[in-house]
Amino acid sequence: MPRTQPARDEPVFPAYPHEVVAVVLSVRDDELSVLMWKRAKPPDARKWALPGGGVGPDERLRTAIGRHLAEKVDVREVAHLEQLATHSNIKRDPRGRVLATAYLGIVPTSATPSLPRDTAWQPVSALPATAFDHDEFTSAAVDRLRAKLSYTNIGFALAPEAFTLASLRDIFSAALGYPVAPTNLARVMNRRRLIEPTGTLSTPSRGGGRPAMMYRFRLRELAVTDPFAVLRPPRSQSR
Repeated sequence: MPRTQPARDEPVFPAYPHEVVAVVLSVRDDELSVLMWKRAKPPDARKWALPGGGVGPDERLRTAIGRHLAEKVDVREVAHLEQLATHSNIKRDPRGRVLATAYLGIVPTSATPSLPRDTAWQPVSALPATAFDHDEFTSAAVDRLRAKLSYTNIGFALAPEAFTLASLRDIFSAALGYPVAPTNLARVMNRRRLIEPTGTLSTPSRGGGRPAMMYRFRLRELAVTDPFAVLRPPRSQSR
């Protein structure tokens, strides 16, 4: 059957909006958490949503997501940002068709963004009711992060500039969702040459414990370090 030609004033391409959303992950209070804000108006009023918004007519996606994070939730210390997924379900927004592209953003534990009153870090293990398809974006981001912790140096984005091996173990355990053996983590980090000593010691604890050596990541940009997953869940959790 021949294809109908569009009228002269009819657009050849669909003219529906495009938005960007950010799945910003960080370890907060020893839990992997995602940044969300509570919607005040319908649709999905009182549900929690990922920060984001529309893309300007002359704006690139990455520029748009950076603008929304800075303007709406004052998150400027994003250590890593990468495109995650695009959802094109026609009915994902009841107001009309909206194409959504999500970005995975990672904020180090040392960052202290000034959050609006309607915004909070939500533990990914116990998400509240979420708006639209934002739970699916969040789940995809958590899976992406946990996979990359096994074969890249993406841990640099979660950790502060300097850290002890004990604090790095706590960060990795929270991010992966299961305890990581400190000896295993140190062996992996050193074998892959991911971290190096800073030459300084930590501040002595109030309990009088000995100061520990401080470390830092050798490279603070994403790099593949090993194509094989090394940090695996305990056997009881991997079955």
